[in-house]
Amino acid sequence: MKLMCISCMKREEVLANTIVKWFYKPEGGQDVAIYEFNNEKRELESPFQGRLEWNGSADMQDVSISVLNISMNDSGIYTCNVTREFLFETHRPIFTRSTLIHLTVMKDAGRDLTALISAIMMYILLVFLTLWLLIEMVYCYQKVSKAEEATQENATNYLAIPSENKENCAIPVEE
Repeated sequence: MKLMCISCMKREEVLANTIVKWFYKPEGGQDVAIYEFNNEKRELESPFQGRLEWNGSADMQDVSISVLNISMNDSGIYTCNVTREFLFETHRPIFTRSTLIHLTVMKDAGRDLTALISAIMMYILLVFLTLWLLIEMVYCYQKVSKAEEATQENATNYLAIPSENKENCAIPVEE
């Protein structure tokens, strides 16, 4: 399960120190620090030890983590705290941002009835459209075929030249 946390991206020409701290709070419990990034990735001692993985980006815009082998006990509130200190020559402003992620782990979710009906309707529509296309193609082929026959018949009528009989020549030929 990837827990997304996005912070603002630092500008390349400005140096900044970035510290990321992840906390977990079970329902009705206390916040527990579970992960920290301060120039290096560090998984803290917690119930998640050995199950957390850094998914952040090199530019520190994405500071997400993943919880591996998620279980029902992992439901709760996750907090991502990002502190960024910009290193200007004359001053060092600090930017802080917190993101809360409410996670509820459920038992294996069965296939949703809506998704099942949608899939069935998609296949019915696909079969219907295929049959409709086939019928249209046959209809158009018949129409084109009849038009070609009519054109051929008209062309034959216009091109028919009656042959003349040699016995009925209009002008006798003399030698």
